[in-house]
Amino acid sequence: MSDHVTTSVRVPGLFLVEHEMSVPLDHADPDGEQITVFAREVADPEGRDRPFLVFLQGGPGSEAPRPTRLPTDPGWLDRALRDYRVLMLDQRGTGRSSPVGTLPGLTPEQQADRLRLYRADSIVADAEVVRARLEVERWSVLGQSFGGFCALRYLSAAPGSLAEAFFTGGLPPVGRPVDDVYAATWEIMRERSERYYRRYPGDRERVRALHDRADAGDLRLPDGTPVPSRRLRTAGAMLGMSDGAEHLHYLLELDPGSPAFGFDLAAALPFHGRNPLYVAVHEGCYADGGATRWSAQRTMPDDLRADPTMFSGEHVFEWTCEDDPLLAPLAEATALLAQHEWPALYDADALASVDVPAAAAVYAEDAYVVRRFSEETARLVPSMRAWVTNEYEHNGLRAGGDRVLDRLIGLARGTAG
Repeated sequence: MSDHVTTSVRVPGLFLVEHEMSVPLDHADPDGEQITVFAREVADPEGRDRPFLVFLQGGPGSEAPRPTRLPTDPGWLDRALRDYRVLMLDQRGTGRSSPVGTLPGLTPEQQADRLRLYRADSIVADAEVVRARLEVERWSVLGQSFGGFCALRYLSAAPGSLAEAFFTGGLPPVGRPVDDVYAATWEIMRERSERYYRRYPGDRERVRALHDRADAGDLRLPDGTPVPSRRLRTAGAMLGMSDGAEHLHYLLELDPGSPAFGFDLAAALPFHGRNPLYVAVHEGCYADGGATRWSAQRTMPDDLRADPTMFSGEHVFEWTCEDDPLLAPLAEATALLAQHEWPALYDADALASVDVPAAAAVYAEDAYVVRRFSEETARLVPSMRAWVTNEYEHNGLRAGGDRVLDRLIGLARGTAG
């Protein structure tokens, strides 16, 4: 393909420009293998000359939202389009950006070598190629969850390319051992599990009965895949969302032998074959240097391990790929990545000299991105203004996006208190 292909599309209420361009798989080898990166420019029909706001999606391994202008769309998009054109970037390996599956035909070593190139550092390097091709001097970024990790990498590695930086539930720790992160998230999940059972006390016995069913080999997904007790716990990942407790309860009230339960359970399990990058590089995305060595598994407290009714959250285990036939082809590669010595993602000295206007929504009870570590990072960046709130959970941008983004814009520009 040519280096840059564009297509313009009109949908009701929006003007879209689709961009496809080639970038190096490994930016350290610019003349080596090339992959495709896709980005969709989203503009109000009357705002096609507004500055760019690059949306960096959560994940890792999730594509950008597909925009329409309907009431079901995230509220933050309408707010963004008042000031910006939004560039929806499909991060490498997702959507239309050379999507990554189970990498057939490669050895586990070759798979691992490839997968290590899908962290925030490579995503930011891709974004810089896109910026240069679009001939944009500076643009703003909005990072949701893992997208915030990418945005902080951007501030650390290429602050001169940024006009503003906004973070929602995604201000990562800098320089902290990955074990600190996972030990903290386990304590949060302890509290979340107990909070859940206080709200729905009858569900503890339902959960216990499901674990008995799983131990007997009788808990299966609609395709026949057995769900072991250890995998059943991972449904607790939804407890980090504002509506997660209700969705979990509505799952548990179903007859576990019914088709509805099987399909809803499949949807509730966070790690599955649709998104292999989410599993393969999840812990590595937290590694600001060093190897993770199955950190979540090693830091799990013994009392939680012994009580099957306690849920896990965004925790990847040594067995995660083995328990899903669609992920099993990446099991050995993921094990190799757990031993990989990751390079640092952030430069603390560079961040300490950043003058790019920046603002972060730090969710006080975030189950995935720990508040106290986010506040540490906010204090490290002199231009960062942090809004610590318990009004929202990790999905605040989706649940109240117009208000969240409006406040962040005001904070960065000095028009909000």
